[in-house]
Amino acid sequence: MSKETARPDFLCIGAQKAGTGWLYEQLREHPDFWMPPLKELHYFDRLGRARLLPTGKKRDRLETARKDARDERDLRFLDAVQILSTRSQIDLPAYAALFGSKGSLLSGDITPGYSILPDEAIERIENYFPELKVAFVARDPVERAWSQLSMWVRNGLIERSDLNEPGAVIRNLQRPEITARSYPSRIVARWRKYVRPELFQVYFFDDLKGDAAGLRRTIIHFLGGDPTKPSGKLSPDHNTKARKEKFPLSDNIRSSLAQFFKEELKASATDLGGAAAQWPARYGFD
Repeated sequence: MSKETARPDFLCIGAQKAGTGWLYEQLREHPDFWMPPLKELHYFDRLGRARLLPTGKKRDRLETARKDARDERDLRFLDAVQILSTRSQIDLPAYAALFGSKGSLLSGDITPGYSILPDEAIERIENYFPELKVAFVARDPVERAWSQLSMWVRNGLIERSDLNEPGAVIRNLQRPEITARSYPSRIVARWRKYVRPELFQVYFFDDLKGDAAGLRRTIIHFLGGDPTKPSGKLSPDHNTKARKEKFPLSDNIRSSLAQFFKEELKASATDLGGAAAQWPARYGFD
C-alpha cells in the first residue's frame, strides 16, 4: 500500500473501562483486520503534552510489543511510532502512513483517550479522514467511574481507603482525569457534531456483559469485517482482565455515585437510548 492510500479505517474512542481491550483482542485475531501491535496509540491526545512513548514503566509496553511482534509489519509499525514520538506537532500524513502495513485488510486505532479530544482536534481529524468510522462503547457512569477508581488503586495512584469513604470518592470523581471521561452524553454529542451519522456508532458495555457474541457481530459488521469469521481461538466473551483484582462497591458508595451522576444518567437515557435507557432506573431515578 502506498503512502498516499495508507490510512486508518476507524477509530474506537472508548470509553475507558468499557471493553476496548476486549474489542482490540477480537479484531487483532480476526482474519479481516490488521491491528497495530500497540492497542492504544495515544497519537492525538498525548502528542504536544507528553511524549507518545513516555519514559519509565510505560515505555516497557514498546519493548514488550517488539518482543511480541508477529512479523515484519509489526516491527515496521513500531519503528515508525518511535520516530513519531520525537515530534512535537501532529503530522496527519505521517499518522496515516502508520497503517500502510494493513495492506488490503481493515485497521484502526483504539484509544479511549480520544473521547476527550477538544472540538478543534476532532474537526481536524474528520476533515483529513472524511470516511473514517468512529465507534464509542458507552458504560453506565457509576460503573465506569468505579472501575477507573479501582484501576487507580491497583496502579498505586490512590489509596485503597479512598474507596471506602463517600467524601474521598466524590473528591476523586471531581479530578479532571475522571470527570472528562464520565459523561458519555457529552462525549457523543461532541463527536456527532463532526462525524456523519452513518459513520458514527454507539455501543454499550451492558451488551458486552449480556451478549458478547451479539456485540462482537454488530461492531465487526459496522467496521466492514465479516462477523461470521472467528477471531482465531478466542471465544466472543474472552476477557484477559477477568483475573484482575475487583473491589466491591458498597451500597453506601453506590448511592453516592448515583447521586453524583444523576443528571448524566438521565441525559444518557434520553440522548443515547439503547441500554442507557435503563440506567436511571437502576438507581431509583424516574
